[in-house]
Amino acid sequence: MAALTDKSRALIDAPNYAFLATVDEDGAPQVSPVWIDRDGDTILVNTAAGRVKDRNMRREPRVALSVAANGNAYDKVDIRGHVVDVVEGDAAERHIDSLAKKYTGEDTYPNRSESERRVIFRIEPDRIHG
Repeated sequence: MAALTDKSRALIDAPNYAFLATVDEDGAPQVSPVWIDRDGDTILVNTAAGRVKDRNMRREPRVALSVAANGNAYDKVDIRGHVVDVVEGDAAERHIDSLAKKYTGEDTYPNRSESERRVIFRIEPDRIHG
């Protein structure tokens, strides 16, 4: 595991969007904008179960992330890593609310559907650039 740099920690800790690249079943890349945070040097991505990125990361744990500062796309960090854990249940539901607070200022995730289940993917960085 590669340790996050001070710059990558600062970009992740701020409400900057990340672009998550996963691998589709046919081997093609798939990219999604996501909210992220971290637990130490482990990156946390929260999504709804059943979405393309959920299915892709369960099948193929290798991912890439690009995190750019709001207002300056050239102030960025690129991270290649792999999924090391999948967390479901109450912890994932609470986590999306904490991300909503970070990104929108709201106490609860405003786009929650009654039928969706949230999932956290814990990603360990392998390489960091920027």
